[in-house]
Amino acid sequence: MNEVFEQLKNTGIIPVIKIDDAAKAVPLAKALIAGGIPCAEVTFRTAEGEEAMRRISAEAPDILLGAGTVLTREQVDKAAAAGAKFVASPGFNPKVVARCIEKGIPVTPGCSNPGDIEKAVEAGLDVVKFFPAEQSGGLEYIKAVAAPYPAVRFIPTGGINAGNIARYLSYEKVLACGGSWMAGADLVNAGGFAKIEALCREAVKAMLGFNFLRVGINAQNGGEAAKAVRLFETLFGMAPAESGAESVFSGEGIEIMKTGSRGAKGRLVIGTVNVGRAAHFLEKRGVALSDEDAVFDGDGGYKAVYLADEIAGFAVRLVQKK
Repeated sequence: MNEVFEQLKNTGIIPVIKIDDAAKAVPLAKALIAGGIPCAEVTFRTAEGEEAMRRISAEAPDILLGAGTVLTREQVDKAAAAGAKFVASPGFNPKVVARCIEKGIPVTPGCSNPGDIEKAVEAGLDVVKFFPAEQSGGLEYIKAVAAPYPAVRFIPTGGINAGNIARYLSYEKVLACGGSWMAGADLVNAGGFAKIEALCREAVKAMLGFNFLRVGINAQNGGEAAKAVRLFETLFGMAPAESGAESVFSGEGIEIMKTGSRGAKGRLVIGTVNVGRAAHFLEKRGVALSDEDAVFDGDGGYKAVYLADEIAGFAVRLVQKK
């Protein structure tokens, strides 16, 4: 996968930004970074867009900068000169796509039907913007239309918000989602950068969708594990759920390990919408991961992985939510 698209996949959220005052561009970029979303698609919908891109590129280089609402070849040239690393368009414009390919800048044209997707495939593209997402049928439509195009990945934009982003990102063919709810034009114009940072943090939380699935408690042997399960049933009414060679389950969230496991006391299993994206998020914050006992998907990304360090004697395993 193209390096820029790999970064977008790891980031998960692409803030779509309308800037009316270029002086707000750098404080906005810093708020996005602080909030955990080091990405911005600055649109050409205002006269200040190009200058805003220049300032972000020069003063906030940690941002993955894109240009949005690119409608002409000339805007492609301006975006590239201003430091944009990718281009997004609301529709499929053959001239815009051709100019991006010519300049070697990744482009995601808007495609909301099979005809446009086939134009993109014919042009050699494997990532498209699905716009407007909710108004065009949402995730169920994407799933239906994606079936004949196994290599194509989608970036839904339009109607995406904190309430539905996890659902979109749970589908393997959705690369990332674009949205403006965390940095709307009114909030940017008002200089509400602390609020933007807070909304970004909430968006990241919604995107990753961490939740506790179960605890694994280490027993010394099978007899001790069986005794623990009987006690959970007698005391709390938690009936044995299932039993395997290595462990027995009590109720819905307790696993008793018959001969111990990774972790001094046991393990905590945490579910997430996308393990690879969650791993990237944690590593960016200095959390080390262990490839020992990790499970990988066909592209080499994580499907399950342990944190390298224990928490209070428990190993922590991230797994893909079903």
